[in-house]
Amino acid sequence: MTIKLKLELASGQSMKGAPLELLSKGLPIARAVVDERGNVAFNTRPGAIELAVRVDRSILRTD
Repeated sequence: MTIKLKLELASGQSMKGAPLELLSKGLPIARAVVDERGNVAFNTRPGAIELAVRVDRSILRTD
């Protein structure tokens, strides 16, 4: 199953290249990267579960 999202920040900044995780019960079940238009698609198995999305901070720079 594919879950598609469009992300828009109120500030107008681009999220291009942002790594995201799809979570189920707090655990990552899929990962994806935001494209230049703010679109992201997660590929995962179908099922009736509660989902959340977060930025995968493990690969972001913290300079």
